Amino acid sequence: MFRRRGWLVVVAIALSRPSLFAHDMWIDPTTFSPESGQIVGVRLRVGQDLLGDPLPRDPTLIHQFVFEDAAGRKPVIGRDGADPAGFLRVATPGLLVIGYHSNPSAIELAAEKFNQYVKEEGLDAVAALRVRRNETGASARELFSRCAKSLVLSGSPSEAQSDRRLGFALELVAERNPYAIRAGQDLPVRLTYENRPLAGALVVAMNRQNPSEKLAARTDNDGRVRLRLPRGGMWLIKAVHMVPAPAGANAEWASFWASLTFEMRTTNAEGNES
Repeated sequence: MFRRRGWLVVVAIALSRPSLFAHDMWIDPTTFSPESGQIVGVRLRVGQDLLGDPLPRDPTLIHQFVFEDAAGRKPVIGRDGADPAGFLRVATPGLLVIGYHSNPSAIELAAEKFNQYVKEEGLDAVAALRVRRNETGASARELFSRCAKSLVLSGSPSEAQSDRRLGFALELVAERNPYAIRAGQDLPVRLTYENRPLAGALVVAMNRQNPSEKLAARTDNDGRVRLRLPRGGMWLIKAVHMVPAPAGANAEWASFWASLTFEMRTTNAEGNES
């Protein structure tokens, strides 16, 4: 590892563990609906279409690993090298926000692979800048950081319960409690970069039951999108943002990968919710 102007960078981590990059990263708790007093395992996953490999706890990667409830913010504790990567105890009923913010990791990608993933993630401004700089045939060195959140509900849902900002570099915030909405209703979500609304970013949502049927929208000038979620079950919402890397970082680009997971209520054939 080395530090450059405040950046703690894990060098060559993507070379030894390629699944860390060019895939989504999300939090998959052992339960989204714990009882008060229950211990919840916080599993980190890296993969695509909600099929992921475990990401064991690695202290060199952790910038923040926390959860927040009505009483405040606490660390997610765990054992190095273990999966789940951490554990928390639910103290009281309510909505808990779990967050994992990684240190940047360094990688170098061949031109074709970099251009492809920039296109797939909707990073149009980066693609256009590469064209203007005549860099589309050049490889790219990048620092990537993960900014994952998960919402877990203990007890009955309420509209008064809300997601909370954790101050991550790139952050998705649900502006309505997803546990208080039904299938077919809109979930307003806001995306911020360095605590400011991020406009024009591609936000994608997928459901564990059928992850290939993705919802996608770009944020408005206030960093907001409205996602009409058609079914219950586990949802993953994600977004990627890329900027030129800071001077002295030994990379051309810095990317931030935000995700938000939760489990929306399902309705059975009799119309009862679960």
